[in-house]
Amino acid sequence: MKILMIAPQPFFEPRGTPISVRQRLTGLIQLGHQVDLATYHLGEDVNLPGLRIYRTPEISNIDALKVGPSWQKIPLDFLLIIKSITLLLSKRYDVIHTHEEAGFFSVFLAWFINLPHIYDMHSSLPKQLVNFKFGDNKLMIGIFEYLEQLVINTCDAMITIGPDLEEYVREINPSVPMQMIENLPLNIEPDDREIPPQISDNFNSLHGLSIVYTGTFERYQGVDVLIESFEQVVNSHPQSKLILVGGKPDQIRKYQDLVSNMDLDGSVQFTGIVSLEDANVYIRLADILVSPRIEGTSVPLKIYTYLHAGKPILATKIPAHSLVLSQENACLVDPNKEAMGAGLVRLIDDSELRTKISFGSKKLAEEKYSQSQYLTKLGKIYSVFQDQHPGKSSVNKLSKDR
Repeated sequence: MKILMIAPQPFFEPRGTPISVRQRLTGLIQLGHQVDLATYHLGEDVNLPGLRIYRTPEISNIDALKVGPSWQKIPLDFLLIIKSITLLLSKRYDVIHTHEEAGFFSVFLAWFINLPHIYDMHSSLPKQLVNFKFGDNKLMIGIFEYLEQLVINTCDAMITIGPDLEEYVREINPSVPMQMIENLPLNIEPDDREIPPQISDNFNSLHGLSIVYTGTFERYQGVDVLIESFEQVVNSHPQSKLILVGGKPDQIRKYQDLVSNMDLDGSVQFTGIVSLEDANVYIRLADILVSPRIEGTSVPLKIYTYLHAGKPILATKIPAHSLVLSQENACLVDPNKEAMGAGLVRLIDDSELRTKISFGSKKLAEEKYSQSQYLTKLGKIYSVFQDQHPGKSSVNKLSKDR
């Protein structure tokens, strides 16, 4: 099957949705499909057999894109629409597979070209607007709600990444073919290369346990709460170290000021943004992994990687975590500095608890979030297009006519 995938993100960058897009691409290619990816000019190329990447023209004053909604996306999405139309008119495809807001304009592209449309839903975009402080813009939220419901009611099939989104979609359109496909853990197995000195130095000098966070430094991630909680840890375990993997320079500067004001400079280490390979090394070497997110309903991709690592996990007791985690495979605490600090101290003090959580997390990853299960689910949703659209005969005719 020949697929046009449309991804309105910087691709590739080592963060949430672009990682998920890369996993979809890898899975589809492993299932024997060919994929053309239409995406922004931002990001690093990825070499996968069966994948061709088509980028929008470069916009000189946009060289980076923050996580979440932004005004910079408007011109980028306009150029992505043009790129998608050009590809659809010049090449033959069997399916359009879209991510995030690309589903909005692809409703009309799929109708015009008469191709099946699969919408890959990573989150509810109107809710994202609220989470990213666009909540006062009622007109924009109303437009996004209308467009999101239009996509859900008109697409031929859907992928969701968690049960919260699955329930949300069922309330809008109970009949749409849908498959929940949780994100895969990143590969944290040891590789052949030597551990880079800048990583090993962070661990070799330790006399206490290392607590590692990986991810972006957006407000909802709760990095500031984690740092504030670490004062409690240092008071009882001064040799422990908090290693924060990720963050852009301006975000790091803000949190470094917080660290300095709390007199924690010797206990907190910032790495900045690192490659996926290096992030995996930090995860593999950590004693405790932490996800301090303070809000959200969609499961963070890092959680699947943490589980696969088989390490003790501390996470906040919010829907984004409790959809997957329980006290059997994580130490779940309230999203505040007192509870987080107490949870970390408890894990440091209780080696039996760390062992129990490590065993539970690895067991859950192997039972529910394996590569083979991922491919089975991805293949199942794509079978919809063979079972239910064998004739969208107009599809086959269009393909032959082009």
